[in-house]
Amino acid sequence: MEIPSLFRETRYGMPAADQILPNRNYLIGYSYLFRQPRWAMQVINGTESDVSVDRQDCFRPDLRVPEMFRATLSDYTASGYDRGHLVPSADSNDTRLENSETFLLSNMSPQAPDMNRRTWRMLEAAVRKVALKRDIVEVYAISGPVFDVSKPFSKIGDDVVVPHAFFKSVLIENNKGKINFCSFLLPNKKEDISYLKDCTVSVEYLEFRTGLQLWNRLEGAKVQKAKTKSNLGPIT
Repeated sequence: MEIPSLFRETRYGMPAADQILPNRNYLIGYSYLFRQPRWAMQVINGTESDVSVDRQDCFRPDLRVPEMFRATLSDYTASGYDRGHLVPSADSNDTRLENSETFLLSNMSPQAPDMNRRTWRMLEAAVRKVALKRDIVEVYAISGPVFDVSKPFSKIGDDVVVPHAFFKSVLIENNKGKINFCSFLLPNKKEDISYLKDCTVSVEYLEFRTGLQLWNRLEGAKVQKAKTKSNLGPIT
């Protein structure tokens, strides 16, 4: 059995990472070099629960990461960057424990405040909304930072590298078996983006920009063609 098959989030593939960190509602691929997640994978819940816990706000280091590669709270203090969730707190609110795990720093990257609180938040909400549609049976998402080797790097704290951009690739399957890939690339800076269509890209382009293999367990000519397309699909 392949190791990725052990986690529900990796049904359609899993990129490489220095350390795999499983949590109750998501999976992290951690980067020792950048001292933050290389990617985060999740299955978006398509049902509305009668029980929703409060946001826990318990930001803390992830002690599973070796200390020399571990981000700490002091890294972000007075840095000018938010502790930006890759898997949002609002996607894990069935129990206090699930919600608490989204505040591990292994799920955080330095995000520009305006981008984190506006555009990234808008995208997260749009993905949750599509998962609730009656004709949608599965929604998977992988998110992560993007580092541009052609540009200078900046750091905060003890060598936590500031990403140049962030990506999110969403796999959506409807009740007729049709799969849509909806992928986005957002600059890590204040930028006037009012519509998600302004930051859509193809899976193929994200693979080029990130060096990651996305949805690599899906095969066939139709899948490969879909990976070259940039579209919003059912996301509005």
